[in-house]
Amino acid sequence: MRKNKIKLIPFEKIERRWAKNPTIQKVYEELEPEYQLVKSLIEIRVKKNLSQEELAEKVGMKQPVISRIESMHSLPSVATLKKISKALGEPLLIRFGSR
Repeated sequence: MRKNKIKLIPFEKIERRWAKNPTIQKVYEELEPEYQLVKSLIEIRVKKNLSQEELAEKVGMKQPVISRIESMHSLPSVATLKKISKALGEPLLIRFGSR
């Protein structure tokens, strides 16, 4: 009996392929604001040594809600972002224009 071997491809190689694909690049660019929001949320939560469950409790919601936000399966409202901001003790900055 022959065993099937799975060939692993380094993620960097996949990224290089995607970088050459204009459709994928467009999607990446469109999702950049959401990605940056989620990235900063996760970084601050981890820096403050909070689990998703602990943050959810401070915000007054259930852990799966935080999980969906952090995995970009749900886009939070500004009201929810304000609650998360208050629970983290960090300012919420939303703006248009140059970085």
